[in-house]
Amino acid sequence: MARATTVAVAYDCLFPYSTGGGERQYRAVADELGRNGFEVDYLTAVQWDGPTPVEERFRIRPLTPRLSLYSPDGVRRIPAALRYAAALFRALVRRRRRYAAVIVSGLPIFNVFAARLALLGSGTRLAVDYLEVWHRRQWVEYSGPVTGNIAWALQRAAIAITPLATCHSQLSATRLRNEGIRRPPLVSPGLIDSAVEVADPGPATTPPYVLYVGRHIPDKQVEVLPAAVAAARRSIPDLRLVILGTGPSSDAVHAEVRRVDGEEWTDFPGFVSDAELDRLLHGALALVHPSRREGFGLVVVEANAHGTPVVLVAGEGNAATELIDEGVNGVIAPTTRPADLARAIRAVADGGDDLRRTARAWYDTAVGTRTIRRTVEGMMSALSLPTSSPVQTKEDSP
Repeated sequence: MARATTVAVAYDCLFPYSTGGGERQYRAVADELGRNGFEVDYLTAVQWDGPTPVEERFRIRPLTPRLSLYSPDGVRRIPAALRYAAALFRALVRRRRRYAAVIVSGLPIFNVFAARLALLGSGTRLAVDYLEVWHRRQWVEYSGPVTGNIAWALQRAAIAITPLATCHSQLSATRLRNEGIRRPPLVSPGLIDSAVEVADPGPATTPPYVLYVGRHIPDKQVEVLPAAVAAARRSIPDLRLVILGTGPSSDAVHAEVRRVDGEEWTDFPGFVSDAELDRLLHGALALVHPSRREGFGLVVVEANAHGTPVVLVAGEGNAATELIDEGVNGVIAPTTRPADLARAIRAVADGGDDLRRTARAWYDTAVGTRTIRRTVEGMMSALSLPTSSPVQTKEDSP
């Protein structure tokens, strides 16, 4: 492999073998670098059974066996994070002069120290991608007072030694500056996969339903949805609730459904196929995503691609609200109180087909400017990587 055109992407998860916004983002970055003619190594942990999968545009290099990344309550496990960071350090030391650049996730934070130390003096350029940047209180709420304060101090140290920081929202950029970044961060235009084809929007399915997509963890606040839908049903009597995914908060979500007598109008399909997800997104009255913490909010874009408006909740850690034009592609509820969320759901219902058309129009505009391709082009420029002729594949052919 020629060093000038060889790049590594480092993250301990890989879509579709594990699911989440970060997993999908870094896979898309690797795909897009490969499309631009680069040799790409994806440095990760084993998440599959059997031999290492073969991908078209990048090479998967497993650095560790399968790791137990999360505790039962959905918190990242420090031993797993340390084990991956140690393996990343060893791998980059061995290949320190093989890569023109390394793009490493800033979460878990140990990755930053591993990559920075391994690449010192090698000439390999390093970009740290910050999916999110937390303030001190968030770390304490997430990990407890002792571990949380240590994690916050480590985050500040990692930010201080970051040569090039990339992020995906103005919220993260502001927090990077507040936490002491030395060089202005590169804020990406977006993370939309422009290669995805979506059918033209149509009316919402009858009877109407609101949809949640994602893991069930405390920060997603999924348990507020049953009471909100129960309140909305006072004016939309046939409204249903469809909750995808599972997680540590699932028991609390089921308990809330029972508390509001919602068993007859709530469905829990769990994790579904991509085709079923598209069908559910396409027919939903609204995607309701009450998360208090998002680094970008790709789910907003995915829903709008189907013409489905989005209901979000205002919050200091929710960068997804940056994507919402009120009354155009969604509504932002001021709190998670049932009355506030129900009012937002009713506003979407009142918007009807006109709101679905403007939501899709928002997506059609965004897909020209807020794409993963534009983001990778910005990374390549900031890392002084040579521009290569894109590799044409069947997908790219006329």
